[in-house]
Amino acid sequence: MLDRDLGELYGVETKRLKEAVRRNISRFPPDFMFQMTGKELENWRSQIASSKEDRQGLRYAPFCFTEQGVTMLSCVLNSKRAIAVNIQVIRVFARMREMLLTHKDILVKLEQIEKKLLKHDVRLNRDEEDIQLIFQALKKLLNPPAEPRPRIGFRRKGEEN
Repeated sequence: MLDRDLGELYGVETKRLKEAVRRNISRFPPDFMFQMTGKELENWRSQIASSKEDRQGLRYAPFCFTEQGVTMLSCVLNSKRAIAVNIQVIRVFARMREMLLTHKDILVKLEQIEKKLLKHDVRLNRDEEDIQLIFQALKKLLNPPAEPRPRIGFRRKGEEN
């Protein structure tokens, strides 16, 4: 998450959030937070297609926080709102992780059942073929193929796809 989004959630100015992080920089190792490079910032700005004056409110490269960095912010920003927001963020991340693990567990169980069925009878009959089709369909539902996302934004002069 970006510093300005977190500032809005926590009810503090982005400038103050960044100051608090800089004062406590030892709490934010690279896997908790990093700052966009100048090139990344320019690429991001060009994707937004905003006017040069506005720059989406970004004059400086934003801090980007991982899940752990967002959690650490509650220690740095010690307000009731910061604590309440942090609790909600932790719950969202925990729920996402739980959903991912649930899907993985289902897939593992399906593969175990499939292997058992194949061990019992080498020669496939019509029922087993139907069961295999069901397994294939369930696997597709749990692991849908990643479709290439269309590129959005404007191309710079001389830039190809």
